[in-house]
Amino acid sequence: MNTSTPGGLAPYTETTMLRYAITSRALFPGNEAKKQAALLEQAARWIAAGVDFIQLREKDLPASALSILAAKLMKISILHSGHTSILINSRPDIAIAAGAHGVHLTSSPDSLTPSQVRTLYASTALPPPRITISCHTLDDVRRAHHASVDAILFAPVFEKSLPTLTLPGHGLDHLRAACAAAAPTPVFALGGVTPANTPACLEAGASGIAGIRLFHDL
Repeated sequence: MNTSTPGGLAPYTETTMLRYAITSRALFPGNEAKKQAALLEQAARWIAAGVDFIQLREKDLPASALSILAAKLMKISILHSGHTSILINSRPDIAIAAGAHGVHLTSSPDSLTPSQVRTLYASTALPPPRITISCHTLDDVRRAHHASVDAILFAPVFEKSLPTLTLPGHGLDHLRAACAAAAPTPVFALGGVTPANTPACLEAGASGIAGIRLFHDL
């Protein structure tokens, strides 16, 4: 059965879910120029494949370099004329300069709020921004829901291994509770998500899946 999600997001079913790809040029070989070129090529494939969101998450890049990369990504998005929303991680100034569709925020107390991002966009000729936010607790989810974000990334659902530590996953019960607390705001399962455990995430109420490596070979 097709289910339409709020905010104009694409419909999904039990077998066709929303997809949220997060960039990481560190996954590509070569020097900086080659990494960025590979990232843009990967993003073009995502857009052509109909991925719903792409979050440009290159936090270590200087603002000037990130701005150039964001502008190139938007040119690719316009060229493909797809429905993919391009979001910039935590930098509404760069998102606005590039004409990006929106911004991804964290739930950290010192992070910008969705209201602040909307105010910044309102001062431009751009349409209202799409805003997504990372949440790690049910309290985070409730605050995000109250702020009327377009989507929530709930993480980590499954155990996630990082170079310096291993993060235990919240599990499917917590994902189910997060989806209930967020409703009708779409929730993406993030952290340790694989094609094998994706159906369980959807059964728990997630509208889709998000990840970095998850879509790397798409």
